[in-house]
Amino acid sequence: MTNNEGAYCTICGGMVPAGMQDITQVTVDGKVIGINKLDFILEEVKKLNLSSNAEIIEEIMKRVCALNYIPTKRKEVYAQTLLNEYNTL
Repeated sequence: MTNNEGAYCTICGGMVPAGMQDITQVTVDGKVIGINKLDFILEEVKKLNLSSNAEIIEEIMKRVCALNYIPTKRKEVYAQTLLNEYNTL
């Protein structure tokens, strides 16, 4: 949602920080999570034409972790979810 004051988070209602307005929601282990720049990241990784899932996951996670907080204990679950998102492109 936006108005003349700026963009607001559709989940918590708070202001979305500048540069964080390109959020894609995905379901990770039953919870809806917002990932900043996910569509852009997946498109960029797709351009690399990587052949193995391990390479794809490595590139996706490297880029996602640079722009988003991913809990260390949940990285595997996030990686599988994001690989599934990648495979739907």
